[in-house]
Amino acid sequence: MITVSNLGIQFGKKPLFQDVNLKFTPGNCYGIIGANGAGKSTLMRMLSGQLSPTHGSVSQGPGERMSVLEQDHFKFDDFTVLDTVLQGHTVLWDIMKEKDALYAKEDFTDADGIRASELEEKFAELEGWNAESDAAALLSGLGIKEDRHYMLMRDMSANEKVRVLLAKALFGNPDNLLLDEPTNDLDLDTVAWLEDYLSKFENTVLVVSHDRHFLDSVCTHTLDIDYNKIQLFAGNYSFWYESSQLALRQQQQANKKAEEKRKELLEFIQRFSANVAKSKQTTSRKKMLEKLNVEEIQASSRRYPGIIFTPAREPGNKILEVKGLTASVDGELLFKDVNFQIEKGDKVAFLSHDPRAMTALFEIINGKRKPDEGTYEWGQTITEAYLPLDNSEFFNTDLNLVDWLCQFSDDSSEIYLKGFLGKMLFSGEDVLKKASVLSGGEKMRCMIARMMMRDANTLVLDSPTNHLDLESIQAFNNTLKNFKGNILMASHDHEFIQTVCNRIIELTPGGIIDKLMDYDDYITDDKVAEARERLYKK
Repeated sequence: MITVSNLGIQFGKKPLFQDVNLKFTPGNCYGIIGANGAGKSTLMRMLSGQLSPTHGSVSQGPGERMSVLEQDHFKFDDFTVLDTVLQGHTVLWDIMKEKDALYAKEDFTDADGIRASELEEKFAELEGWNAESDAAALLSGLGIKEDRHYMLMRDMSANEKVRVLLAKALFGNPDNLLLDEPTNDLDLDTVAWLEDYLSKFENTVLVVSHDRHFLDSVCTHTLDIDYNKIQLFAGNYSFWYESSQLALRQQQQANKKAEEKRKELLEFIQRFSANVAKSKQTTSRKKMLEKLNVEEIQASSRRYPGIIFTPAREPGNKILEVKGLTASVDGELLFKDVNFQIEKGDKVAFLSHDPRAMTALFEIINGKRKPDEGTYEWGQTITEAYLPLDNSEFFNTDLNLVDWLCQFSDDSSEIYLKGFLGKMLFSGEDVLKKASVLSGGEKMRCMIARMMMRDANTLVLDSPTNHLDLESIQAFNNTLKNFKGNILMASHDHEFIQTVCNRIIELTPGGIIDKLMDYDDYITDDKVAEARERLYKK
């Protein structure tokens, strides 16, 4: 349990938020949401004790232990992977180190013997004998194979370090668990494992994430930072989003009677409560939603970008034909002899255990690299817009955003270009920023503006949600659901794939799996599971 009393923080004269009084209790998972700069990470740092508040206090229950997902990926480079995870339980780790030091002494005294006995008793109470096997199980669940458990952290890839540090945070069943962006760099299978793990976790969890499906799967409550306040709602992210959108529509209907608004909100809550039956924490969530005070629901102050794709022409019957494509990286095979044909209306999610496979395929069909073998051919009516995984080459320039966007436009008028930048939330002095100094999220919004100007009827998207905030992700997702052309996409965002795509193609070193079905059906299909196991073993 975590108790927050009269908490507030300000930088300079402006408070970020103030007078926060909350209690986070065991058995619940709290998703923290808010626009960029609202204070999500600041709140997490105050809860963990890494940052002192301007006023107020944070406390845990007596004897409780808090665990935090580490953000420093180099902190444990001198330790083995397994020892890094074990350090997640600091009390147990300190006992283990003191025990080892005592038993290593050449002049082991009676006093040492008494101390060693005390340590052994504490070690047993903390189930220390199971510690290494428990740590190994977490690592395996997060995709770190056993032959890497005794490697030094400095020899692990950046992607693997993220998983090890996540295992460290989860280790030892902490009373209070704080996770800031835990799904970053995780593939879809590992995210699903983490969702299942946290849905069964019986203690207190607070999480910041831009993955909506993850928030919906694990969160019992939503903590919204808005209007310089922090407000707690029962229910997951989708409930918060839909209710805030309803409140916004009602706000815009100034003449609507208060009783009509109240009735509409109550009917919405009842509908949403019924839908909760599909979640993993059904009963408690449904009861909390039923108790929700409708007066608490208000329109969000968030700004959503205007992402709009308007194809200049309808695609013909031939979209894309791929024959015998093979690709490798540094002698390592990514996929071999890939054959498929994209049909009109297809919105395809490409999957692979190795994300380099999807990137290689997209670079090949967009003329950015040559395949080892094979050919591809676009239909004559197709205009494609490509969002690459790595956009750094586009921003090695000191051009301001208007001039930057002008490079990709047939219309060089400032009004026209500022219109697209405005849709992507660049206004006023923002449009005079140099392209080279943009944040990752700002670069992605510029790349989306560039795509919108192409009036393409086929979109090729490599990890389209990378670096975007929840508002941009939601707007992007809503647009793609209604897009009239074709989509070829690789993403780690479950919700994006499920709500947009009607076909799945999985690339493996042993061949492809090609199914005309949505993602939820794909991951629960027994025949697909058998095929995946067979093809990845080849």
